[in-house]
Amino acid sequence: MTCQDHRDLMMAYLDNELNAEQRRAFEEHLVSCPDCTKEMGEFQKLKAITDRVAFVEPEDRVWEQYWGNLYNRLERGAGWILFSVAAIVLLVYGGFELIEEITRNRAVGVLLKAGLLALLGGLAILFVSVLRERLYFWSRDRYKDVRR
Repeated sequence: MTCQDHRDLMMAYLDNELNAEQRRAFEEHLVSCPDCTKEMGEFQKLKAITDRVAFVEPEDRVWEQYWGNLYNRLERGAGWILFSVAAIVLLVYGGFELIEEITRNRAVGVLLKAGLLALLGGLAILFVSVLRERLYFWSRDRYKDVRR
């Protein structure tokens, strides 16, 4: 095994995750390799520091605020998705109704009818996209209360 292979085992060695044979081979390598021994000493210091670190449990108020914000974001996200889908459906439906009226008129050509369908579908999608983007940025604009 190379030094890199042994370096990959250093944390497993410190955490007692190596079997007896792996542990013996690793310790033999440490005896014969000063670079790995030095790096192992650094890992031991790091492990000692991280073992002393204690996790501080947040207060109940912090958890309540976190979950409240999370629910608000989820609700708003779902609301925007539903609004966008409904707006697109209604605009497309209105466009189809207009196109249906045009298709009944025999004086209008097929190419014009297809062009109108594409135009109305594209306009509906662009309208909803721009409206959603403007509302999104308006609610997050840091300078909305600044007089210009």
